[in-house]
Amino acid sequence: MIVPLREQFRLLERAARDTGDPYFGARLGQAVKSKELSAFGAWVCKAETLGDAMTRAHAGLNAMLQTSTVLTVSLHGSRARWSIEFIEPETEGRHHNEFLALGYAMDIVRVYAGPHWRPDLVMTALPSGSPRSPLEDIFQSEISHGHAVPAIEFQASLLAHTVHTAQLMPGHIDETREPPIPRQSDVLATTAAVTELALQEGYPRIDWVAAKLGTTSRSLQRRLSECGTSFADLVDGVLSRHAKSLLRDSGASITDIALKLGYSDPAHFTRAFRRWTGTSPSAYRQAASAI
Repeated sequence: MIVPLREQFRLLERAARDTGDPYFGARLGQAVKSKELSAFGAWVCKAETLGDAMTRAHAGLNAMLQTSTVLTVSLHGSRARWSIEFIEPETEGRHHNEFLALGYAMDIVRVYAGPHWRPDLVMTALPSGSPRSPLEDIFQSEISHGHAVPAIEFQASLLAHTVHTAQLMPGHIDETREPPIPRQSDVLATTAAVTELALQEGYPRIDWVAAKLGTTSRSLQRRLSECGTSFADLVDGVLSRHAKSLLRDSGASITDIALKLGYSDPAHFTRAFRRWTGTSPSAYRQAASAI
């Protein structure tokens, strides 16, 4: 499921508050597995060498996983430095997401260096005077604060390493379930993606979607109008697609499907479905089952 980056920041911040763990992102980052990070992670970790994997990560990140993110690798003598920068200006929860991203970077290196590998240095964007020992305990590495972007440093010789024997059994990723990442300039695709997310809260509301996109309801309506559509039409498309999928592929009752899509009762859903397709939900399901 596609989630706006700022919402991921906020989710991690809330999780840190709820758990009472000021280093929640860092601790979570030590539990992640890059090969399970969608089709992107599986593809990256299939590269022949660590250097090749990092090249894949740089090439595919914005297209396959998330936008507004820049990966950079540089050499400093015998060390390689791998940094990650989020262009998203949101600050709440940023450091948690930075630590989480470093965790994924470390795990990619471990695919090639072995499961017990640790970086020589972890660089953070926290203020220079921040405590270092809690993070050193988590990362099991030397910590340096006060940097413009977070990064890890390790021996450059690792770039030539091939997949470690302990990592030869990749996790299975069902790539057919991967939603396409829309370009940020594509108003229709980005709005549709966030409207899909809004379904988790009930019937999609324009004020909710606009807020997640960092704009106002009026501005969003105007931008959609310039694209020749409206928010109501966009919602119809999303709901119609989900309704058809649920009717074809699940055994849920019409009432349950109506509630799942945010309708207060099945009658409202049935009227909407007739408007979309010219037939009732039950007739559509019967026809799909026959096919």
